[in-house]
Amino acid sequence: MSNPSSGGGDLPAVFPDWSPYQELDSAARAYLRDPDVAMDALGGVLRGGRVLCFTLERFVNEVNGVWQEVVVCDGSRLVLWHGEDVPPGDGPSGAMTSSLRVVPLSTVTEVGCRRRVTRTPGGKIQVDSIDVYLLLRSLDEAGAGDEHHIGPRHDALRFGKTLDDGGAGQIARLEEFARQVASMVGRPLL
Repeated sequence: MSNPSSGGGDLPAVFPDWSPYQELDSAARAYLRDPDVAMDALGGVLRGGRVLCFTLERFVNEVNGVWQEVVVCDGSRLVLWHGEDVPPGDGPSGAMTSSLRVVPLSTVTEVGCRRRVTRTPGGKIQVDSIDVYLLLRSLDEAGAGDEHHIGPRHDALRFGKTLDDGGAGQIARLEEFARQVASMVGRPLL
């Protein structure tokens, strides 16, 4: 991916690695383009509460520019922040949306984690990609107008990392996030 620059050339969409940072604030400041916007929005909900685990995502969209996401689990909720550049013509130059969603863990009905495992030429096994989904009780109405759509589908949160998009550290951190959330799903919340 690349991000068009004002000079007509392309800037590579390679972002710093957030996986070495165990604290949300440090990881967000290392990885996100707009960490102050994200941390302000998240702080209004978390209010200094404990962050058990988190995952971050950022990529460059050919139409809208930068897309950023932070997902935090505090033990009873998932707090999701999403920031996205506004498409040209839909607002002033440099405008972005900042949205927040809070999902109670009690609404997560299933956690799935699929790892793609490969062998190196030397025979060592490595994980080269991971896909995680959190199935929710709420219904996704996106397919309602589709003639091939059979019925309502459950809403799901989906996350993925590859060696090319995030590297081994972010793959491991996303798997850690999935395991932490999975360990709390279906248990009584304190």
